[in-house]
Amino acid sequence: MKKKFPPSLQNLINSFSNLPTVGPKTASRFVLHLLHSSDEETKNLKKTLEEFNKNIKLCSFCFNPFEKEGKLCPICSDKTRKSENLLVVEKETDLATIEATNKYKGLYFILGGSVSNIKKEEVEKLRIKELKDRIKKPSDYLNREQEVNEVIMGLNPNTEGRATTRYLVQELKSLDVKITQLGRGLPIGGELEYADKETIEEALKGRN
Repeated sequence: MKKKFPPSLQNLINSFSNLPTVGPKTASRFVLHLLHSSDEETKNLKKTLEEFNKNIKLCSFCFNPFEKEGKLCPICSDKTRKSENLLVVEKETDLATIEATNKYKGLYFILGGSVSNIKKEEVEKLRIKELKDRIKKPSDYLNREQEVNEVIMGLNPNTEGRATTRYLVQELKSLDVKITQLGRGLPIGGELEYADKETIEEALKGRN
């Protein structure tokens, strides 16, 4: 039998339920915890969310979230990086994992996910058009003269990632750009964000 909560409480439960891996039961526990929290705790949470909405924005080139003046994140605005290389990843955590190794010095592009079934409605959720635009005319987004010479497919080596990579390779075939993939080291079916520094380094070196 489904529990009935006051509308405001239920609306908050529904909002938490929309988060990845959070089901209705977990969402209910979150909200009931807040219900019994002190005023200071709830005020701090509210303040944190307000700061998030006010300060966090997406980079106009790679879509990485950042907190800084301007339209470009610290990575894309760093003119010392090898911006002729563009590493395509599924999500923000993948970018953060690779960047933490300090082994890749190019630019990134966050695709926004991956798909197992290459259907129009699924593919349209990904930033494929935006990726093409940044390969064709990176200078329009980086505010400096630049070309992309190599696109590195850094999607997860699981079913969805491999299917999406194959689709992207076909989509980008008409562009005058070298397309490579992360090489040995990454286990089949694994997740990039859980790979260690040495594994990622080997994958970057062994791209083909």
